[in-house]
Amino acid sequence: MAKQELKLKTAESEKITINLGPIDLGQIDLLVQEGFYSNRTDLIRTAIRNQLNQHADVVKQTVARKSLVLGMQHYSRADLEATQAAGQRLQIQVLGLASIASDVSVELALATIESIFVLGSLHASAVLKTALANRIH
Repeated sequence: MAKQELKLKTAESEKITINLGPIDLGQIDLLVQEGFYSNRTDLIRTAIRNQLNQHADVVKQTVARKSLVLGMQHYSRADLEATQAAGQRLQIQVLGLASIASDVSVELALATIESIFVLGSLHASAVLKTALANRIH
């Protein structure tokens, strides 16, 4: 198993940055200080999960309507070679994590990937992302 593929399996989260006003941040710190949450991150994750649960039906309907893969979708060199042998092209549509193996050549990717639409994270080499830039939406 390639080092990058092993790293993908162990990755559980991706770092994001948010800006908050001093009043919101103060309220968060107060709730942490009072023991409602273990730290700021715990409160923010809980708030995000609550909002996602509140809108779960909309997410499910949109995933179905847009024919998105929900979760993780990995494309190996063998997957793309089989796609090429079948004379097909992929329209990658993922809500979650889409990954392209590190041993996929630019030529193979260009020959087999028509478009990429990812809500979440796309893991691919910088070379592949550059080559596919006009196909990533």
